[in-house]
Amino acid sequence: MSADRQIVLTRLIAAPAAKIWQCWTDPTILPQWFGPEGYHCTTKSIDLRQGGQWIFDMIGPDGKVWANRHRYTLSDPPKRLEFLMDDGDDADEPMRVVVVLEPEAGGTRITQTMTFPTVEMRDGALAYGADRLGQTTMAKLEAAAQSL
Repeated sequence: MSADRQIVLTRLIAAPAAKIWQCWTDPTILPQWFGPEGYHCTTKSIDLRQGGQWIFDMIGPDGKVWANRHRYTLSDPPKRLEFLMDDGDDADEPMRVVVVLEPEAGGTRITQTMTFPTVEMRDGALAYGADRLGQTTMAKLEAAAQSL
């Protein structure tokens, strides 16, 4: 069962799905908000279309650098985006990320499901605070969508 390998983040964002979609798919906007509070991204290459990829470094508040690669496997505007996430070295199985946008009273419900290759990898992410940090990323997304 994959539920034991997942972290699910959800948030009601007071913005229409089209604006949230733009935040996820505009190469000038995505790097500005993506990542937890205090982190920033340095893009190496970016093609956010289905079949494309975003290669970037995420830099933490302490200066630590994490290599990232998102390979976009599904783009169904403005409802669903799927991508594989890893560090780009192909040594390990990637994490699968599914982002779903659903209109709801007051805005749009975003649900982001991250499925890790193993329970141990998910547990390690939780121990690091990935769920809490992910919520700060959602807050940055909300601010970006509301500023459009």
